[in-house]
Amino acid sequence: MLGTVLLLLALAKTACLSPASVASRRAEALKKLLEVFGMEDPPAPPTHFKQPPQYMVDLFNTVANADGVTKNPDILEGNTVRSFLEKTHSEEMRFLFVLSSVAKNEKILTAELHLFRLWPRVTDGPKRHHFCQVSVYQVLEKDKPDAPGGKKLLAARLVSLQTSGWEVFAITPAVRDWTEDESSNQGLLVTVQGPGGSLLDSPPLQFASGRGHHESKKPMLVLFTDDGRRGASLPTASFPDLKPQAPNLPAKMPVPKLGRSRSTRSLDRIKPCQRHPLSVDFEEIGWSGWIISPRGYNAFHCKGSCPFPLGENMRPTNHATVQSIINALKLSEGVSSPCCVPDKLYSINLLYFDDDENVVLKQYDDMVAGSCGCH
Repeated sequence: MLGTVLLLLALAKTACLSPASVASRRAEALKKLLEVFGMEDPPAPPTHFKQPPQYMVDLFNTVANADGVTKNPDILEGNTVRSFLEKTHSEEMRFLFVLSSVAKNEKILTAELHLFRLWPRVTDGPKRHHFCQVSVYQVLEKDKPDAPGGKKLLAARLVSLQTSGWEVFAITPAVRDWTEDESSNQGLLVTVQGPGGSLLDSPPLQFASGRGHHESKKPMLVLFTDDGRRGASLPTASFPDLKPQAPNLPAKMPVPKLGRSRSTRSLDRIKPCQRHPLSVDFEEIGWSGWIISPRGYNAFHCKGSCPFPLGENMRPTNHATVQSIINALKLSEGVSSPCCVPDKLYSINLLYFDDDENVVLKQYDDMVAGSCGCH
């Protein structure tokens, strides 16, 4: 699929076509590329400059290298991570997250509430406690959360009063309810009590809210999902080596005498099967406004001949070896020589803004040719 898309892009860019034909080819190519990324239309870029949450940037850098290629497929749970900033900007500890961008086919794996813990208030007299109990509830009755049956406990633990920083609470059951029935989303309620659950007149512990605090500290919901879009290649257990491969020259390969009239394409056919660079530039195709990272990546492609006899350096399959013998000895009509194709594929990761300006990290399988062989 990716090879077809890139070929269409190249044709639209270099072929001697009318402007209308070039525009049509480009539109067709971009549509196909969007299908690879599981989208019908490209998201609209944010209306103003927006800094992505540092958590999402750090997560991208943990799972991918600078080109977006996956470092280790076991790091990420599922293939999609979505972040949602709190929308109500309430001064109370009530939080509402709009999850309309979550597709129906996405399986909810884990949901986390991220709250930034502020430095504790300065109080007169000695501190009685070093910890507070923080509880997170799913609101069931919007106007009467404190009434019997008005809320359901999701998480509770003691939180230190000695430091500031992010606190993460698991809220997976609530998010599963909300994605199954959007009308059930009445938000979350967070309470702060003494260590034994005692009431406090003035809780010393506070979390940053959507109002009056920097955007980098706003309450955030992080959702780990899987959309079921998995490639056929086996996962790699280690960081892929994506340096250009050295030519795989068969032993004592005869060097043909080439005249000046021999085309470059003929030269390519005679060169042995190997991997070549193939740059995909998101700015060049007009996607830099909504893709945060990477700015582009090297997809690589395989090109070259698979001459008889196939040596181990050609990484042939048993089937390719048999096919090569049949072709060389002309034992059957219409049997071509094996083809130079990717025999190892790696996934890439995109960090981007969706239509609601939420930041999404998504992993796509089979996007980079890791190595080439004769098949």
